[in-house]
Amino acid sequence: MNRLIARILGVFLIAGLAACAPSKFKTYKGPPVTEVLVQKGERKMYLLNGRRAIKVYDIGLGNEPIGHKQFEGDGKTPEGVYFIDRRNPNSRYHLSIGVSYPNVVDSANAAAFGQRPGGDIFIHGQGPEGRTLSQYRRDWTAGCIAVRDDEVEDIYAMVRDGTPILITP
Repeated sequence: MNRLIARILGVFLIAGLAACAPSKFKTYKGPPVTEVLVQKGERKMYLLNGRRAIKVYDIGLGNEPIGHKQFEGDGKTPEGVYFIDRRNPNSRYHLSIGVSYPNVVDSANAAAFGQRPGGDIFIHGQGPEGRTLSQYRRDWTAGCIAVRDDEVEDIYAMVRDGTPILITP
């Protein structure tokens, strides 16, 4: 009987400790983010409320950072107007929010060259892989926009699905 009680207490103790562990899911109660602006040349991302920057982040880009993404595997980060369209709470890069690339024009341009446009473009953290790669290269992703893990936690909480994202050269 004592063993059973000890096991039950152990389960409650572990559950209690897990509840006290820091969460990667934060809450945000500030002004809404109305647009995300990425300036590739500056390696900066701005979370905007109207014309005012709420937050500014240093970013890493695709491993071929110059130019607009054209084809799957080209290592480039897209340029243009897109939308935040999905979330991945279990990303291998800590957390991630999806960018609506490719749009109809991107798909048509790639098809004109007999190529696929690619996809799975995200704003994401580093995760274990990115922490290692970013030590050697600032631009290390396959076309995504990378920030530190603690920063993507804030971005994940602040940016809602449907928010426009403008990515400039």
